[in-house]
Amino acid sequence: MRTARFETSVFINCPFDKEFEPVLQAILFCVLRLSFHPRLATESNNSADNRLSKIIALIEQSQFSIHDLSRCQARRKGEHFRLNMPLELGIDYGCRRYMSAEHRKKRFLVLEEQPYRYQAAISDLSGCDIKSHGGNYERAMREVRNWLVSEAGAEKLAASRIHGDYQDFQAWYYETRLAEGYSEEDIRNYPTSELLDAMKLWLASKGTL
Repeated sequence: MRTARFETSVFINCPFDKEFEPVLQAILFCVLRLSFHPRLATESNNSADNRLSKIIALIEQSQFSIHDLSRCQARRKGEHFRLNMPLELGIDYGCRRYMSAEHRKKRFLVLEEQPYRYQAAISDLSGCDIKSHGGNYERAMREVRNWLVSEAGAEKLAASRIHGDYQDFQAWYYETRLAEGYSEEDIRNYPTSELLDAMKLWLASKGTL
């Protein structure tokens, strides 16, 4: 696994709710499997850190970014739609446009759950190549794989192979944690940072990290 240099770092801006977890976890695994380094605001839990400042630093440190806008629409009456993801996309775009020549090399993948829905919320994105995944983790993984291959020169591993590795990892992780005394509830609620560490450990044991 390459270190978290600018040219191997992938900033991931996405929802962190329970419903989205399968998509997020699959994206993380795909990024790691292709020898890139996922960067998330949740990688540090230090409450003393200002969250927005931390996000800006991660954006500046990453040549690649995945922005998922799947929560740009409220789902229930009285619920507010979420603006964090569009805000971070805007910060990233500004970073590419107004910072150093190195930052003009930045590349984005913008995802949505439903095709074209984003146009009602962010009409300025009309005409951009937004990819949809329908809330399906395998489709999201395929979109990330295709983008990293075309935009970052990642190894041309078949999407089906990455998916198979991911299923093997999930089975290993579940069995290992049960053997270590974790309950099923513990396993379902593990912090993202612990999951990332487990993915790196498993991939290293297979000689693919």
